Amino acid sequence: MRTLCLSTDVCATALTVIAVLAAVGLATAAGLWWLRRSLTPTRLTQTPTVRPGEPTPQQVRLPTVRGRSLNAWWLPPPGTDAPGMPVVVLMHGWGGNAATLWSAACHLHQAGYAVLLPESRNHGQSDADTFSSLPRFAEDLDAALDWAERQPGVAVGQLVALGHSVGGAAVLLSASRRRDLLAVVSVSAFAHPEMVMRRWLATRHIPYWPLGWLVNRYVEHVIGHRFADIAPLHTLPRVSCPVLLVHGTRDDVVPLSCARQLQHAARAGHATLLDVPGTHESFDDEVRLMADVLYWLHTGATPPVGGQAGSLNTLTD
Repeated sequence: MRTLCLSTDVCATALTVIAVLAAVGLATAAGLWWLRRSLTPTRLTQTPTVRPGEPTPQQVRLPTVRGRSLNAWWLPPPGTDAPGMPVVVLMHGWGGNAATLWSAACHLHQAGYAVLLPESRNHGQSDADTFSSLPRFAEDLDAALDWAERQPGVAVGQLVALGHSVGGAAVLLSASRRRDLLAVVSVSAFAHPEMVMRRWLATRHIPYWPLGWLVNRYVEHVIGHRFADIAPLHTLPRVSCPVLLVHGTRDDVVPLSCARQLQHAARAGHATLLDVPGTHESFDDEVRLMADVLYWLHTGATPPVGGQAGSLNTLTD
């Protein structure tokens, strides 16, 4: 009888352990599914709204890595009598698309630039892929820059990259590996993915230790890169061309302190910070902001008090 009781106890214990392990396994699987779903961008497919007086973009497809293709909108050089024009490639942020940067594209085109607005994988009308990430944004930006430089009327070595949010971090990652960029404009970029994830976890009341830490390590495993290696704090010091950092003073998604960290991390005098009234997604006076960006592209300096619009990029003159 004692032996039977012991066997019964062992079986009950074993069943309990199995049930607990099964529950943990199911909870882990459910948690990973929720995490991937939460980190999947919502796809916006609207096209740029062209108003009277604005240029009509050409819709094109660009090859990128992993056999995928990108949807993009191309604004060729505005004049045929000025060969060798600079080209600006604009990369949207997480969950955005080309339409979100259309206003900036119009300002740049009016100032004399050719403009390309690609849509990263899983965004807009571009191909789907297994996931989106900062390195994949940079891969798609590289594909767009390479395509743009091959177009008629565009000067070799006259490339400018402008990106917003994750796109802003992507232009810094791309520029850290390229030597053919004339200038980089990074708008509302974060300083380090680890801090972005910490804030994201906090909004969902997930404690950083140990759950949040494990989540971040899992994300690193999925994207195939350590956060420290792709962080703008790490890539910006390796960028060889001039960098303009634009950040909203009321940004509650990525604090202004991130932009100040980035400016401090850059080589002495190599990055200019333009903090302007606005939030993460929009700025109070976008016309004035674009005039200031153009002035920087034209002169390599921040605009004087009162602002002054620039025209064509003369940073290498």
